Amino acid sequence: MLSIQAIIASSVSDTLAYVLVAIGVFITFRVLFFPDLTVDGSFVTGGSIAAAIIQAGYNPFLATLAAFGGGLCCGLLTALLNTKLRISALLAGILMMVGLYSVNLMIMGRPNIPLLRSVTIFDSVATFLGVTKNTTLVIGVLAVITLIFLLMLNWFLRTEIGLALRATGDNEEMVRSLGSNTNRNIQVGWAISNGLIGLSGALVAERQEFCDVNMGIAVVVIGFAAVIVGEALVHPRGVASMLVSALLGTFAYRLFIVLALRIGLPPGNLKLVTALLVILALAVPYVRKMVRGEWMPPAPRL
Repeated sequence: MLSIQAIIASSVSDTLAYVLVAIGVFITFRVLFFPDLTVDGSFVTGGSIAAAIIQAGYNPFLATLAAFGGGLCCGLLTALLNTKLRISALLAGILMMVGLYSVNLMIMGRPNIPLLRSVTIFDSVATFLGVTKNTTLVIGVLAVITLIFLLMLNWFLRTEIGLALRATGDNEEMVRSLGSNTNRNIQVGWAISNGLIGLSGALVAERQEFCDVNMGIAVVVIGFAAVIVGEALVHPRGVASMLVSALLGTFAYRLFIVLALRIGLPPGNLKLVTALLVILALAVPYVRKMVRGEWMPPAPRL
């Protein structure tokens, strides 16, 4: 029983730390229909900004908010490469991901920053409540932060700008013909997506009490896995169901990873397992249609 409780607690903690990555990937991948590879860089940017500010002795909540702002800037720059310089979305994301590796090293000044002796948001909350930091407190803080941003995003996507953003992904030419600035919509969506991812990077860095320049490797694949698994579980049709699918998909994915580690799978194989999980989730709909004899168009090349 204790082992089951430990597995669930670990999965919930991981879910709340990474769900903003899944939502960020969902915005670009499913709402705007752009494969954004900036994620691997902006995730570390958020963590590095928060870690550098916290280690300097400043307020951890301001550091976490600054990480969100850093992610916003990363996403905006990628969007500007696409909308202003007409660089393809895929290549723009790759260029930003490569460039951000050096930027993150500049921010940290070294490959990693330990936070064991620094005051994070979890330490601040524990001190305020007069308790010791534990798994329950970490989950509670992450849950509150995640809920706040989920509610804000749920509200934003229902506003006029949010509706225009969603419509841009469905039919950009139609939205442009109606007088809406599609370039602005894309920039806003990309910025919000990477802002959430940068915030997630800060939360992960503070939870594990260190930030490493390589901790963002394959984070985009983790986001894709959570989104695809969530869609298979929920079949989202509205804003609220989209957010719920990202949350449930992240939980299912993290539970799968925790169970894989518990049964003795080497940590070095987790990336391969994640890739195979995504391939399986993407292949299932095609196999079903193939069995029913339905025609499917060729896969897109870009």
